[in-house]
Amino acid sequence: MAKYTIGIDYGTESGRVVLVNVENGSEAAAHVTPYHHGVIDESLPDGVKLEKDWALQHPRDYLDVLFKSVPEVMKQSGINKEDVIGIGIDFTSCTLLPVDKEGEPLCFQEKWKKHPHSWVKLWKHHAAQKEADDFTRIAQERNEPILQQYGGKFSSEWLFPKMLQVLREDPSIYKAADLFIEAGDWITMQLTGQLVRSSNLSGYKAFWNDGEGYPSASFLKSVDERLETVVETKLRGEIKNVAECAGVLTKEMAARLRLNPGIAISVCIIDAHAGVPAVGAVNAGQFVMTMGTSTCHMLIAEKKQVLEGICGVVEDGIVPGAVSYETGQAAVGDAFAWYINECVPKHAKKEAYLKGMNIHDYLEQKAARLNPGESGLIALDWWNGNRSVLMDGHLSGAIIGLNLATKPEEIYRALLESTAFGTRKIIESFENENIEIKDIFACGGLPKKNKLLMQIYADVLKRDIKITDAEQVIARGSAIYAAVAAGRKQGGYDSLEEAASYMAKTSGTMISPSEENSVIYEKLYQYYLQVHDFFGRSERNVMHGLKALRRKGE
Repeated sequence: MAKYTIGIDYGTESGRVVLVNVENGSEAAAHVTPYHHGVIDESLPDGVKLEKDWALQHPRDYLDVLFKSVPEVMKQSGINKEDVIGIGIDFTSCTLLPVDKEGEPLCFQEKWKKHPHSWVKLWKHHAAQKEADDFTRIAQERNEPILQQYGGKFSSEWLFPKMLQVLREDPSIYKAADLFIEAGDWITMQLTGQLVRSSNLSGYKAFWNDGEGYPSASFLKSVDERLETVVETKLRGEIKNVAECAGVLTKEMAARLRLNPGIAISVCIIDAHAGVPAVGAVNAGQFVMTMGTSTCHMLIAEKKQVLEGICGVVEDGIVPGAVSYETGQAAVGDAFAWYINECVPKHAKKEAYLKGMNIHDYLEQKAARLNPGESGLIALDWWNGNRSVLMDGHLSGAIIGLNLATKPEEIYRALLESTAFGTRKIIESFENENIEIKDIFACGGLPKKNKLLMQIYADVLKRDIKITDAEQVIARGSAIYAAVAAGRKQGGYDSLEEAASYMAKTSGTMISPSEENSVIYEKLYQYYLQVHDFFGRSERNVMHGLKALRRKGE
């Protein structure tokens, strides 16, 4: 009988579950559970107000994904539970929560639920920027080698800045937390009953590497003396590599999920990273863009070297035996959604309604009629700060060239173009260091929804882009890791490359650049670089100053 694995993809707004045939990669069933509480960025469920740049979530929403979507895919498929050999998990990262000695989130407890710091800090929680800056400054002063792993700067999105923010702003929560744990590792613990941390999550988001481990106690103490023993106390736990087995499904969880106990649970991986094997991009020189609310870029390479603006470079980080680089853009789909929700005029929304179109499709259709450069606009894609290559959370978005004749579709197109320009800047940072990029893949929610966006990317990058046609490509990637965790003896595979060769979704659409459009975009890109370096390098105090004023006005 055919064997199956389950992939669980925890995104920003929902959790997606797929059941995948191990032998041929066919999808037997899929189900989505939206998070009931969504992104908590204005106030806690009981009304406690949050400050600016906060982004929290409710961990019970993560459990709902398990208890609703997993039984549902089994019901839909009619597959016998005897034929399911493993579960793989991916998660947004760094998504961090404090838990007590029993592994229960502090926000579940009456005593702590009104404390914002007791809740899950979502990956895009940017309120720890001061803490990130302090880590970076002191690491630079001490010439800490860990800086080289992250392109010279630390991000507010990562584990240590978020944890330090808790320590500084609510020491009572810090003291009550027995552990600080990534949400993905917490879900793994719920399934297995064992504390295992992911080398992928730790390597890219927690200053960890296989050779040296976490940063030294002396460095942590120099940032804040109370952090001196944090690794031995609040970051305890065995660290395992991706594609390894983190443990097996407990009897209690098996009963709730309607599966057999004892099946393999793979080590958690960052959601975007799971897209790499899902599209079959497991060889050196293959560049994968996982595009959604933000974009994460992964490059598989043969060598490890220092680069400006990388979010992390980890050996065995995504593909065992290879070096994997990560870069990113903090606002892509989020920026488009912000513009539509907050800035598109009523007359445009009314016209879209009368035509029976949603506003996204309406703006895309109108923007597609424009020629590159026709609007005279250039935008910067820093609406959530710049992740790569400047790694500066104090930077903000900008649109240059507006006038009284500017139309909504022109601004919309400029925003699309800005993300393509940002991606080209990232690709050039690799190529300037003689790291070859042979193939470009795009996956995630945006590439399939917005054809104009992907044509713009091809034109700006002057490259072919392969778009996978899988609906739940990230969850599929997790199912591939689960097949490796199960191993050949259980009906899976003994290597990620072999699993991907059978289970990846390699069919899709190839988008090729327009030579005519590329010529114009080359000119626009040069303007983008001038604006990029002006606001991001030579005169960055402009945006830094505005951000400081904004915070003072809170």
